[in-house]
Amino acid sequence: MDTRTSVFLQETAEVLEHNILDFWLGLRDPRGGFYGEVAASGEILDDAPRGIILNARIIWAFSAAYGALGKPGYLSAAKYACDWFLPHFVDAENGGVYWSVTAEGERLDDKKQLYAQGFAIYGLSELYKITRDMKVLAAAASLFRVVEDHFADRENGGYIEALARDFSPLEDMSLSAHDINADKTMNSHLHLLEAYANLYRIWPDAELGKALVSLLDLTCTRIMAPDGHLQLYFRRDWSVLPGAVSYGHDIETSWLMLECAFATRDIDVVSRVRPFALSMGRAGNEGLLPDGSMRYERLTDGSYDDSRQWWVQAEAVVGNLWLWKYHCDSEGADRAMAAWKYIRDRLVDREGGEWHWATLPDGSPDVSQPKAGFWKCPYHNSRMCLEILKLFDN
Repeated sequence: MDTRTSVFLQETAEVLEHNILDFWLGLRDPRGGFYGEVAASGEILDDAPRGIILNARIIWAFSAAYGALGKPGYLSAAKYACDWFLPHFVDAENGGVYWSVTAEGERLDDKKQLYAQGFAIYGLSELYKITRDMKVLAAAASLFRVVEDHFADRENGGYIEALARDFSPLEDMSLSAHDINADKTMNSHLHLLEAYANLYRIWPDAELGKALVSLLDLTCTRIMAPDGHLQLYFRRDWSVLPGAVSYGHDIETSWLMLECAFATRDIDVVSRVRPFALSMGRAGNEGLLPDGSMRYERLTDGSYDDSRQWWVQAEAVVGNLWLWKYHCDSEGADRAMAAWKYIRDRLVDREGGEWHWATLPDGSPDVSQPKAGFWKCPYHNSRMCLEILKLFDN
């Protein structure tokens, strides 16, 4: 191993444990679970609402970290998160998981977002890998059945974006303030794909396997445009609604869909997916900038949002490493290391822990957004570090 690679591995391992995971270990709430928000200043907002995405991703991150590094504290944290998650986020009456609850665990926003069901499955299936707790597997399998029974569009294929608590239709299905109200979205289908693949690795159910392959095919034939970019929003019949070009999602999907294809253990599926994955990776890299970072989006009017969001930079590292390792792109590792250098020098908060939300076009940190919250979670960055360690270990 050359010096450059050795330093790359050492730096990312150190950031994973001491910058990311140590920060999150400090956010355990003595009342149970983890605090719902930390301001950019580092102030813990102990009465902040708790979002499903943050809490599911905490379960995933500590479970995956324990699986890779074997440190008992990570296992303890994953269990601690799950022990609060299951009784407070799972709808015992109707099934599925809520979008948010109060700091005390009372139901707050009880809509059933497809994206949320996916991340709950993802986190729980990762925890089952390291505990073999049948209660955890049963919860993940139950959520899979909820998705197939209530969200699946049997007429047009794919899945509906959101439903009410009782699974009746919702007028506003938008995932966030950044998203439009659409029947189906790229983002929710991507992360349902990721969740189903993770569950299939531990529970090779035939119906689940069929749904996993169907999601892969939808990504290739409906969601990806001919130019390799992902289309973001759709009507129920898959007609396309206007949306930005999301470079981060392009590069993220390029490697995730191939990883999910590997989970099927089907050579034909992998061979079918591979060229689409390569096209997406190349499309995503159109957002790379000379300093190694990746811009956020190309807007519908042709202008650019040049903020460098933390998750986009993390996905640029992993996506380019996959292009290097699985698509024989000899320059992919160089692009990944350049993106990592940008993260190391501009986004990693050495004093306060974790990463800044973004850097602004002038290079300064974006301190208008929280350090931890509904969308700022130990997922993209911890996954990046774990993928780096795994890719160089195999």
